[in-house]
Amino acid sequence: MFSKILIANRGEIAVRIIKTCRRMGISTVQVYSEADADSLAVEIANESVFIGPAPAAESYLVADKIIAAVRETGAEAVHPGFGFLSENAEFARRLRDEGIAFIGPNPEAIEAMGDKITSKKFAADAGVSTVPGHMGLIETPEEAVRIAAEIGYPVMIKASAGGGGKGIRVAHSDADMAEGFAAVKAEARNAFGDDRVFLEKFIVSPRHIEIQVLGDKHGHVVHLFERECSIQRRNQKVIEEAPSPLLDEATRMAMGAQAVALAKAVNYDSAGTVEFVAGQDRSFYFLEMNTRIQVEHPVTELITGVDLIEQMIRSAAGEPLAFKQDDLSIHGWAIESRIYAEDPYRGFLPSIGRLSRYRKPDEGERADGTVVRNDSGVREGDEISMFYDPMIAKLCVWGPDRATAIAGMAVALEETHLEGVGQNLPFLSAVMDQTRFQSGELATSYIADEFPDGFHGIEPDPFQLDVMVASAAMMHAFERARTDAPDRFDWTVLIDGTTHDVHLDLTGEGLGIRYDDGRVVLMADADWRPGLPQLTATLDGRPFTVEIKRRADGYDIRHRAARKRVRVLSPQVAGFYAGLPERKAPDTAKLILSPMPGLMVSVDVEPGQDIKAGQAVAVIEAMKMQNILRAERDATVKSVLVKAGDSVAADDVLIEFA
Repeated sequence: MFSKILIANRGEIAVRIIKTCRRMGISTVQVYSEADADSLAVEIANESVFIGPAPAAESYLVADKIIAAVRETGAEAVHPGFGFLSENAEFARRLRDEGIAFIGPNPEAIEAMGDKITSKKFAADAGVSTVPGHMGLIETPEEAVRIAAEIGYPVMIKASAGGGGKGIRVAHSDADMAEGFAAVKAEARNAFGDDRVFLEKFIVSPRHIEIQVLGDKHGHVVHLFERECSIQRRNQKVIEEAPSPLLDEATRMAMGAQAVALAKAVNYDSAGTVEFVAGQDRSFYFLEMNTRIQVEHPVTELITGVDLIEQMIRSAAGEPLAFKQDDLSIHGWAIESRIYAEDPYRGFLPSIGRLSRYRKPDEGERADGTVVRNDSGVREGDEISMFYDPMIAKLCVWGPDRATAIAGMAVALEETHLEGVGQNLPFLSAVMDQTRFQSGELATSYIADEFPDGFHGIEPDPFQLDVMVASAAMMHAFERARTDAPDRFDWTVLIDGTTHDVHLDLTGEGLGIRYDDGRVVLMADADWRPGLPQLTATLDGRPFTVEIKRRADGYDIRHRAARKRVRVLSPQVAGFYAGLPERKAPDTAKLILSPMPGLMVSVDVEPGQDIKAGQAVAVIEAMKMQNILRAERDATVKSVLVKAGDSVAADDVLIEFA
């Protein structure tokens, strides 16, 4: 077994690997860029080595720097995590040639499966069902349009070297294809250094289901069942679960058998994932094989009890698998929510900045029968950089069944608190509370189906309204008591112009809130004091946690996906508020604003130019994602305030129309 391993990655996966190495008694070396000098991974590793500037192309993607760090520290093996060099066959081959163990599959397997065009041809030859498409290289937009017409729209444009949701577009017409082809090639070139593109038929209402495989260097391969990853935005997974609510036992075994057969055909000898697109009728087609550990691997670990990082290390050290297929079984259900630094209210665009507050839910077993696990690579006070993926944490919950796991996840999300960056906690909570998600009726179009106009939160249900009224009333009473204000027990709570007249009764059991219609709710076990960002309590015996922000005239309160401005007023003052006119939003019809912080890739218009509605006017990039900005109406450009190469903040004015 290795005595020292170098981790050629960053963030939460680096922290995850270090934890397993610690348990195995293996020393760790963490490489880091300028942006990660104060990271959690650097703090907890046994050693660390600086490898260059923040851009990955100048640090984490430079094989020479990684190998130099191995030599400097005497590490015997390299774990590449996911992304970066994890699926680079030349890097794996170079390590092998220099006598350094690569904790991943052999380079020949990476070559066979790592390239999406080659892997599809290989899978077809091996008898694995594949999606109809064109596997040859496509050089021009005109050629792409011609081939797409032969396949039949809708068609997916995919980068051959892609991954992580980058370098993918769906085209529904010739115009979509011509524009999307150029965009995918650009994203692929920037993210992977490889702009090859291929096309495949887009399956309507598909589900994304993948099989976890594990092999050793002695020819043994097993599968650890499936994960469903259908909740996606921009082809990036957001919520995953294991097992899948779609599959029956026969389909599960058939998919597993195909995945194992494919892995054996290329002598696969580590952890890997065979991805399938599945129809609602349980038909399935091979998509690709990821020759690395997956972001969503924790849900598989939670239902099988197998530490996949440990198995990768043992396989790389030459140990045979300690179990056979018949030794593996599914125990319970697990769900993973990816907590991202992104703003769901702005179309899930990335957010950067300092994580000024970060409260994590308690990990481990809970009284409700669930187990909470939180894989995170950041701490309170850390900076979320524009150079890397915006993921903050992977929050996972195991339960004995799917319904319990969903309920446990909803609670764990309530307990998580973030400030300083945009984050997707409200969206994740909304999904957990949706009847459709709870029923298991999933598809990769789920977000577009359920939130066709974007995510804007949800309206509070009756319980949430009671929570907001009770929480605001309690905090208001507490603050008045601290300032020695005269006692008052009758208040009007104002939410969205609707008044709720309440009377407060403080008893030995808690705080009673009596509405003017005679209904009474009891708030008890409250844990809050001024300055805390969350209030935890029970309402009529039901536990809850709300996020609160003090405002000059009230409180902003969020419970799961519902958030409101709540004011506690005297009846007289409430009457004044009712007569105030609504504040109008500023008119931005003549402006193009930056939707996110990022780097201007191009500005495609100039002052005096006439443009049409829908015309592309600029391209902005952040966190390896390009966003095309378009005019919303016919107009004439009055001024252009930025140029290619400029860094911009969210809501910066980029272009002004006459």
